[in-house]
Amino acid sequence: MLSRVSDLKAEVIRELQEAVGAESVLVEPEQTIAYECDSFAFHRHTPDLVLLISNRDQVSRAIQIARKYGIPFVPRGSGTGLSGGALPRCGGLVLVVTRMKGIREIDLENRQAVVEPGVINLDLSKVTAPAGYYFAPDPSSQMISSVGGNLAENAGGPHCFKYGMTTNHVISLEVVLPTGETAQLGTRAADCPGYDLVGVFVGSEGTFGIATQAVLKLTRLPQGVKTLLAAFPTLKDACDTVSAIIASGIIPAALEMMDRRTILSVEASVNRAGLPVDADAVLIIELDGFAAALETQAARIIEICRKHDCQELRVAQNEEERTMIWKGRKQAFGAAGRMTHDLYLQDAVVPRNRLSDVVVRIYDIADRAGIRLASVFHAGDGNLHPILLFDRKKKGEEARVLAVAEEMLRVCIDAGGTLSGEHGIGSEKNEYMGMLFSDADLEAMKRLRTVFNPEELCNPGKVFPSRHCRFF
Repeated sequence: MLSRVSDLKAEVIRELQEAVGAESVLVEPEQTIAYECDSFAFHRHTPDLVLLISNRDQVSRAIQIARKYGIPFVPRGSGTGLSGGALPRCGGLVLVVTRMKGIREIDLENRQAVVEPGVINLDLSKVTAPAGYYFAPDPSSQMISSVGGNLAENAGGPHCFKYGMTTNHVISLEVVLPTGETAQLGTRAADCPGYDLVGVFVGSEGTFGIATQAVLKLTRLPQGVKTLLAAFPTLKDACDTVSAIIASGIIPAALEMMDRRTILSVEASVNRAGLPVDADAVLIIELDGFAAALETQAARIIEICRKHDCQELRVAQNEEERTMIWKGRKQAFGAAGRMTHDLYLQDAVVPRNRLSDVVVRIYDIADRAGIRLASVFHAGDGNLHPILLFDRKKKGEEARVLAVAEEMLRVCIDAGGTLSGEHGIGSEKNEYMGMLFSDADLEAMKRLRTVFNPEELCNPGKVFPSRHCRFF
């Protein structure tokens, strides 16, 4: 039996090497182990083989070979996903598309960019900024996250409160389906007739196929930007301020919150940003748009902050000060490593009018369980990111963390929220889908997946409850 498996693997390797080049097929354990997880490092699964893909034809040929032998395969970009979406739960192949990083066209007349999936999110904005445009979706990992991964997870970011998620900025897609066939979803023209297959594909977490080219919407850089930092004595005061700002009718470009533990970890790191270390919470509030309107809006927000016991308020006076404020926010997750051996980052959404209540409750849950908690999140759209700090070497602590995470999710759902705001379900929350959806709901979703992915070889074990498996 072992000989037969070994012979089969050797045959698969030979065909894949012919398809993508011998140097692009990683087979040694010391090579493949680098792809055992994405940024959700809580679970790890080592692939049997890793393919470094350079173009669409190689994607198609690799999938055809995988399908021929019934081998599961997983698409992967930069590996910054936070829900285990790129984990090879069944072994098999990992198809890495980071070499596909061409920006094929910048069409400023139509405000569009044509890119390959390996293009780094922020790089697109750097290319278009001199002409006065940028790509609006801005996940915190935008310095290293790839467009293909943003598409798969429907990534958000601090500015998605005003500008929407990735799906709001995708015009059309070229994809390779799990059958190996190439398909064009949507067109570059507005109001494409027929079903919105682009909308279906974006956010499908790599279970519907692999995007090999995307036409993206470019957004005009705002005429003016004003960034404020407000410090509060309690998390509740900060949360209540968020609700009051939105109730006033002002729509900031971003409304971000950081708690005391996060502030202290940032300020103790090389990325210290001058955040007030005596605050229990800080809000980063950014306004953008026509310059003439910003002063009035800022004055109103300052008034609201002061009514909610704001203890310190700063207004960035120049781009350097604005960059420093955002540096603290963008580096917050990385700085969390200073606080702990291991961490578990949650992602859930609650209605904004329940924000204060839910935030207080999740801290209570962690305190009762003896788990330290830090938090940095997109407060404007109720997207919570509690960070559970623990040491997996301590007996029973990993199980306690999972129990706390599940209880937090139940609190969010009971408040009218949902399981994920931007990280996706992946293999992290797939067993929790029954909290939110009925069996009939899940069956309808599975039938849709079957249309794209009939043999369930493409990224198996994600989104829906499933069993572990292994091919070789």
